[in-house]
Amino acid sequence: QVHLVESGGGLVQPGGSLRLSCAASGSILSFSTMGWYRQAPGKERELVARITRGSSTMYAGSVKGRFTISRDNAKDTVYLQMNSLKPEDTAVYYCNAELQWRTFWGQGTQVTVSS
Repeated sequence: QVHLVESGGGLVQPGGSLRLSCAASGSILSFSTMGWYRQAPGKERELVARITRGSSTMYAGSVKGRFTISRDNAKDTVYLQMNSLKPEDTAVYYCNAELQWRTFWGQGTQVTVSS
């Protein structure tokens, strides 16, 4: 059974960095397109970054050049390296897996960018 668990969120000052991790159970990561989404209060959930089974990557324009998504299939883990963080990056960040016709979500991890 697929289970996604995010970690690495927290409070960081503007300009700082964080690395989020998403551990996937069920041995599905290598077969899945993985993504990071975020949702701020009162806002819709939005795509931040995505990495395919073939390791092609896509980024939202607001984070391109600052964030990097990567995967380690041996560890069944996907990462989101976030640099040069801005207050507008504050949100709950969710890990997503697309496996054939099914979609799975983690519980989310809070990222707060504030001085």
